[in-house]
Amino acid sequence: QVQLVESGGGLVQPGGSLRVSCAATGTFISINIMGWYRQAPGNQRELVARITRFGSTAYADSVKGRFTILRDNAKNTVDLQMSSLKPEDTAVYYCNADVLIAATGLRNYWGQGTQVTVSS
Repeated sequence: QVQLVESGGGLVQPGGSLRVSCAATGTFISINIMGWYRQAPGNQRELVARITRFGSTAYADSVKGRFTILRDNAKNTVDLQMSSLKPEDTAVYYCNADVLIAATGLRNYWGQGTQVTVSS
């Protein structure tokens, strides 16, 4: 069974930095796209950033220049380095991955979410 385990959320002041991490565990052949989404209260879940296994990245316009997505294929991890944080970045951040499994093919997985709160 594949699991995405997130860590690193918390409370940070506006203008500060925070890093959230996600590790994929279980038995699988490979991971295609890994990404981070977020959902604030009353809002739909939205894409923050994603990265292919070859390092191609995409970012939401609202975080370009402030957030960086990093991936380690050997460790099956993806991190989101967040800087110049704003109160509007407050949300639950979810890890997401397209995982290739021998028995079932490509499947999409979500982590449990980690809270990021930007407040003074």
